[in-house]
Amino acid sequence: MAMLDVKGLSISFGGLRAVDDFSVTIEKGQLYGLIGPNGAGKTTVFNLLTGVYKPDTGTILLDGDNITGKNTIEINKEGIARTFQNIRLFKDMSVLDNVKAALHQHYPYSTVEGILRLPRYFKQEKAMDERAMELLKVFDLDNERYYKASNLPYGKQRKLEIARALATEPKLLLLDEPAAGMNPNETAELMETIRFVRSEFDMTILLIEHDMKLVAGICERLTVLNFGQILTEGETSEVLNDKRVITAYLGE
Repeated sequence: MAMLDVKGLSISFGGLRAVDDFSVTIEKGQLYGLIGPNGAGKTTVFNLLTGVYKPDTGTILLDGDNITGKNTIEINKEGIARTFQNIRLFKDMSVLDNVKAALHQHYPYSTVEGILRLPRYFKQEKAMDERAMELLKVFDLDNERYYKASNLPYGKQRKLEIARALATEPKLLLLDEPAAGMNPNETAELMETIRFVRSEFDMTILLIEHDMKLVAGICERLTVLNFGQILTEGETSEVLNDKRVITAYLGE
């Protein structure tokens, strides 16, 4: 059974077909890329998969369960987490608290327990601290746990956003241009981080990316979007050598 099976996904805005009959099948453990020129509809696909938008037509199956039309919270609970092209952290909160914010659904306590500081509150807070620190150590962020998120260097903010997404214990991780704004050294480190996340967390990953070196280095298969429609899909090496992709994506 595929981890993600999308059939005929479409949505229009004001009469404009932003995504038209999008379909993709991603197997468990696969590292899959979604590429295309600016405005091709890539982020709109992510927004459809995560419940930001509801599709006009089509179905989304996650690990066999139909999640079509569910809201963002429900979809996250079902097992999809994401990062954003423009980093979205709780910038005035500490690095540690950013990760803990994503852990609350797994370590719940009631409002009364929190206000009165009952034993369950302390037990759950301790468990969240420990789990958050485990994740921060994976990304070499444990020494900055009390820093404001906004005070981290750009590359580490990217890592923190991935760590926070993983704290929700997803089945599928969506990465929206994770290398955006990174220098070559940071991009190379990010590639290793993504490979590590895949193996260490047994994670299925779908990413949008413009850095072709990163795409060629880590993605096994690609789908290319152009004007909201699938231009081609297949193994990475074949897709990147397709003249239609070079023309549409690289403008050559």
